[in-house]
Amino acid sequence: AQYDTSKQVKIEGTLVQFQFRNPHTFIHVEAPDDKGQVQRWSIEWGGAGQLTGQGVTRTTLKYGDTVIITASPSRTPNDHKLHMLTLRRTSDGFGWGTRAGEVVD
Repeated sequence: AQYDTSKQVKIEGTLVQFQFRNPHTFIHVEAPDDKGQVQRWSIEWGGAGQLTGQGVTRTTLKYGDTVIITASPSRTPNDHKLHMLTLRRTSDGFGWGTRAGEVVD
């Protein structure tokens, strides 16, 4: 997907799938859109090798985790695809994307 890097969206919702793999990891989150309708969002993240080097493993995130994500939206309206910028888990404050080197190429 092509992403609009000039914009940012923020969603808060429940993690329903975590695909830790190369070349890109994907997480799927059920969260409301700007109209309040719950949608399933697909968020593209770095590859497993890259994320492992940044302290993220296949067991870092679990089904049911509440997460807050900021991301660049897809250029295709209403397809609910995002490109990860930051992630924070509300239960313990685990975060990604705010420290040096935590970026997706």
